[in-house]
Amino acid sequence: MIKTDILIIGAGPTGLFTVFEAGLLKLKCHLIDALPQPGGQCSEIYPKKPIYDIPGFPEILAGDLTKNLLEQGKQFEPGFTLGERAETIEKLEDGTFIVTTNKGTKHHAPVVAIAGGLGSFEPRKPLIDNVAYYEDKGVEYFIKDPEVYRDKKVVISGGGDSALDWSIFLADVASEVTLIHRRNEFRGALDSVEKVSELKDSGKINLITPAEVTALHGNTKLEGVTINKGDEKILLGVDHFIPLFGLSPKLGPIGDWGLEIEKNAIKVDNTLNYQTNIPGIFAIGDVNTYPEKLKLILCGFHEATLMCQAAYRIINPGKKYVLKYTTVSGIDGFDGTRKEAPKAVIQSI
Repeated sequence: MIKTDILIIGAGPTGLFTVFEAGLLKLKCHLIDALPQPGGQCSEIYPKKPIYDIPGFPEILAGDLTKNLLEQGKQFEPGFTLGERAETIEKLEDGTFIVTTNKGTKHHAPVVAIAGGLGSFEPRKPLIDNVAYYEDKGVEYFIKDPEVYRDKKVVISGGGDSALDWSIFLADVASEVTLIHRRNEFRGALDSVEKVSELKDSGKINLITPAEVTALHGNTKLEGVTINKGDEKILLGVDHFIPLFGLSPKLGPIGDWGLEIEKNAIKVDNTLNYQTNIPGIFAIGDVNTYPEKLKLILCGFHEATLMCQAAYRIINPGKKYVLKYTTVSGIDGFDGTRKEAPKAVIQSI
């Protein structure tokens, strides 16, 4: 039985930042994630993709953000159960919880924080008969390492931000990039659409619209695709086909825990620091929903911070917490050491 103060389900950015905020309150965290490594989508789906809206970082790769969050929380010695999915939850008479994974690992905590992002997710696949045969043989639904596509011929399908962003990025990596969308209009950011148009005009991207890939060809691996553009059929030799049609999110077993669900997300009360309809269980980050909810990493950080304050009151009933600023008090680690903040200097005028 693994015991902790806050059991965090999901080791994505929001879950990892919770470790730090809880650590400032002297609360211990343990994280469960079905993926084999921390970082959630940032590690599993787009580790090399730049993120632009993290405060203090004009640009940071998703994988580097994960590394920084792990380093930030390391001093508070979090525990991890990785490669296992949170399967069942039991509330005991004393109000604490036991969460058991699909492999039978049991965790005991007075507070559970669900930070599962989109939950368990699967890529939306194109309706092509033999697409499964070519998976990992030239068909990929996620780009983990752009260097895989160095000097290769790549076809990307999709009309959203991911399709646009990766087409732009791979234009300087692949020998040939072809972007295909079934409409002339794209759903992505305007500046990305304009950038793709510029790259098309300069010959760095082939843009085929309105069109779609209808067949895949090759013996032991992908060697070509058939593209339907109106009545015209185009046979194109390729090394990789990357359909980026988004993800189909599912809450998985968490959806059977008696939590109030709204539009495949966990409904929370943002006036109660993102508590669910079950006292002691919170949901933070993309997995939750409430009025005016924004699914942004930085919003998840904010929610994690307030949730930890509520967790402190549950774990330490009747004990008042006095907010301290790390710039003044420093950071107290679990190992008894103390990182002192620099002394403030008051200059008289």
